[in-house]
Amino acid sequence: MLTIKELEFGYPKSTLLFNKLDLDITKGHIYGLLGKNGAGKTTLLKIMCGLLFAKKGEVVLNGTDVSKRLPLTLQDMYLIPEEFYLPDISIEEYLKTASAFYPKFDHQQFDELIKEFEVSRAKSLKALSHGQKKKFIISFSIATNCSVVFMDEPTNGLDIPSKSKFRKIVASTANEDRTFIISTHQVRDLENLIDPLVIIEDGRIIFEETIENISEKLNFLKVTENAPAGTEVLYEEAIFGGKFLLTKKANGVESPIDFELLFNAVLSNRNDIVKHLKN
Repeated sequence: MLTIKELEFGYPKSTLLFNKLDLDITKGHIYGLLGKNGAGKTTLLKIMCGLLFAKKGEVVLNGTDVSKRLPLTLQDMYLIPEEFYLPDISIEEYLKTASAFYPKFDHQQFDELIKEFEVSRAKSLKALSHGQKKKFIISFSIATNCSVVFMDEPTNGLDIPSKSKFRKIVASTANEDRTFIISTHQVRDLENLIDPLVIIEDGRIIFEETIENISEKLNFLKVTENAPAGTEVLYEEAIFGGKFLLTKKANGVESPIDFELLFNAVLSNRNDIVKHLKN
C-alpha cells in the first residue's frame, strides 16, 4: 500500500537524517512507530504524507508518488500532527468546509465518535479545551475513512478515560482496507493496540516485527534476584527490588509484552534480539 524506497533526507545545513531508508506499509494494520527524541519519527510521517520532500528515493501510496501531491492521493490520507491549529469557527462550519475534501467522509460516524468522546457538537472550536480539540481531530480523521491515517503523539493531552476510549475507537474502526501509523513516546498508551512495531534510531529502521512473532519467541519477566534456571537473557534492566528481563522463550512460559522494556532492549542489544526473532 505505502512503500518507501532508498529514502534520503536531510534538513538544510545538516547531515542526512535518513540514508537509503526502506519501509513497506501494508493494509489492515495499526503500526506503532517508536523512537527517541530526534530519531526522525515526525519527519518521516511528514515525508510519507507529502509535506516534506526527499532528496532521493521515493514514497509511493497505492501506486502514486506522494510528493506529487495529487488530489487523488491527498484525499486518501490524513495526518494528525502533534501540534495542530483549529480555526475559530463552529464545528458545523469546520465540517461543512473540511469534510468536502474527503469523498468517503461519514457524518454519522463522526457524530458517533464525538459522542463517545463526550465532545459537544454545539461548541465552537475555540471554546474546546486542548484535550477536547484532540478528541475532535481524532474523530474527524477516522470519519474521513482514508486508506491511511498518520497520528503523531495522539494520546498527548488526553486524560486516562479518553486514552482508553481512543484505543477502543481505533481498534474498532481499523479494518482490512485502512491502516493507522501511530508515532508515540507513550508506548504504554498503545499496548494491545499496535501491530506491527517499528523502531527508528539515528535515521534508520532498526526493528520491525509483528506482535505475534514477538510473543512466540520472547518472554518479559520480573525477578527479584536471578533469571530462572535455563533462561537465556537477551537484556536486563535493574529496578527497585529486582530486575526486568527480556529472555528467549523457554518452557512454554507466557508473558504479556512490555513495550517499554522491548524498546530499551532493542536500543541496547538489537543484533541478538533481531537474530533470535528471525530464526
